[in-house]
Amino acid sequence: MKRINQKIIGLLWGSFILLILTLAFSAAFFLTSYFYKVANLRLPELLELLINSFLGLIFTGLVVSIFSRFFRERQFKAFQSIIHAMERIARGDFSIRLEHERDDGFLHGLVDSVNKMAQDLGQLENMRQEFISNVSHEIQSPLTSIRGFAQALQNDQLSIDQRHHYLEIIEMESNRLSRLTVDLLRLASLDAEQVKFDPQPYRLDQQIRSVILTCEPQWRDKLLELDIALDEVSIYADADLLNQVWMNLLHNSIKFTPQAGTIKVRLSVQNNQAAFLIVDTGIGISTEAQMHIFERFYKADKSRTRSAGGSGLGLSIVKKIVDLHHGNLDLRSVVGQGTAFTVLLPLEQK
Repeated sequence: MKRINQKIIGLLWGSFILLILTLAFSAAFFLTSYFYKVANLRLPELLELLINSFLGLIFTGLVVSIFSRFFRERQFKAFQSIIHAMERIARGDFSIRLEHERDDGFLHGLVDSVNKMAQDLGQLENMRQEFISNVSHEIQSPLTSIRGFAQALQNDQLSIDQRHHYLEIIEMESNRLSRLTVDLLRLASLDAEQVKFDPQPYRLDQQIRSVILTCEPQWRDKLLELDIALDEVSIYADADLLNQVWMNLLHNSIKFTPQAGTIKVRLSVQNNQAAFLIVDTGIGISTEAQMHIFERFYKADKSRTRSAGGSGLGLSIVKKIVDLHHGNLDLRSVVGQGTAFTVLLPLEQK
């Protein structure tokens, strides 16, 4: 469509120039004819033709010069508005919207590019401000707790049990702050594609079984029943990154499954893909929350997540790593009945 428009504009310009030439030579012919008649002159036909041609060229040059100056002024004004818009963008004002003064191919595309750049930068700025706000909120909460309980420990009237309780809270909030820092660094690396991606062949079932054993103190403490069925699956992937995926998903299931609940873990091969399934009998996720669950800092149940020390970054990291492996991540959940996450990964990376 853009090429067609440019061809039409080119034909119009060509027709316009041809019209100017015709009018200029016609004006020269009538002017000289009138002059010859008034002066009663008879010149050779060839000489008249040369004079007419010369005057026609002069008239054409004058007309072209006038139009060129007019269009240069308009283009200069258009470029001035674009430069002014770029200066505003450089100062952080992304609300600018340039209007098209005329359907000029080059300027039209340039104006569209400036408007698109301002819109994209505005969206990025909103995301940046929201991200900073979320990070500040998440960091401020544990720092407030640490500061408050540290001040409380200065009270000489506290019993030993109270001191131990306050120290446990300080340690818990410090660990939470540390996990938040690690998650933020991990996300920043994944976003910038600076994370080391080193796929190697290894046994996926052995890795998942090792993660389950690592988390044994947590699920045993809640008397959870684990129903595990892992087929022997070999995969070509980054073991360190995927270890984070299984750890985050299992931690979530343990965190949101009540005492004496059940967690089912399955691993198999389906359509030349490794299929990982984890199903719990936890609190579940509402339909509305499922639409945002992979967004950063989003917490479907803020009170429970905060008490469990979550930052709302775990599932964002999971999604990033699965995408990096060209896999798929699916969520099914019913409030009050539980949640199921399915991860599909190609057995070999392309």
